[in-house]
Amino acid sequence: MVYNLICLCNTTGVSLSLTGVSCYHARMSIIELENVSKKYQLGRLFVPAVNEMSFSVNKGEFAAISGPSGSGKSTLLNIIGLIDLPSSGRLVIDGIDVYSGCTLPEGDKIPRALDTKITEIRSLHIGFIFQNFNLIPVLNIYENVDLPLNFVGNDAAPLFKSKKERADWVNYLIETVGLSDWRTHKPSELSGGQRQRVAIARALATRAPVILADEPTANLDSKNGEQILSLMQKLNRELSTTFIFSTHDKRIVDMCNHVIYILDGHKVNEEFRS
Repeated sequence: MVYNLICLCNTTGVSLSLTGVSCYHARMSIIELENVSKKYQLGRLFVPAVNEMSFSVNKGEFAAISGPSGSGKSTLLNIIGLIDLPSSGRLVIDGIDVYSGCTLPEGDKIPRALDTKITEIRSLHIGFIFQNFNLIPVLNIYENVDLPLNFVGNDAAPLFKSKKERADWVNYLIETVGLSDWRTHKPSELSGGQRQRVAIARALATRAPVILADEPTANLDSKNGEQILSLMQKLNRELSTTFIFSTHDKRIVDMCNHVIYILDGHKVNEEFRS
């Protein structure tokens, strides 16, 4: 785990915090960033979006990366989700040192071997919830939730022993998010809140240990937003799935037990709550 200062823990496992530094006794980090930076090239200039970011997220946390628009929080979430490559630094996901032994490319072109590696890590270890839902309109709810299972790498161990076990898992997720009666409906037949519930079920389909959510309530009214947040908190408790939000929504920040505050691409504070 990455620390800015030396942190002492008591033997009871209680979190201690000092100017954004905390440590958990006998807890495992599932996400680690060490001196991660991201610069975008605009003509001859390189514009920094994330600067020397270091922090870790423990397994089972309900965490948020919070900051105003333009602070770099979405860029940071995309780096964690392997959608965007860092310019420098170290990223560890579920014990995998993602870029170990690799030279990070300066441009947009990703070497094939690296692209294959991060695609397989992403498909097995990361689930995504987008603010615009990103459901496939021609597929029904069952098919949308089942879809990510078609892209799990061939080299990975099978997630299910049979087609029935896979179908049972998809149906369980649909039931868990409260949409059993809508299984055969298309996204256009659902409300915004229902579409986000489908997106949550889809994110959990591969049993990924980490779910990333980029402003998941931005396109929902307050009532549906509260219901979606309560659902994600329930799944976090029951499945021990780690949730990491990119948000400036105070409601989400207040619900989280770990908050990383960023401004202009820099971490300015970090809070841990019981």
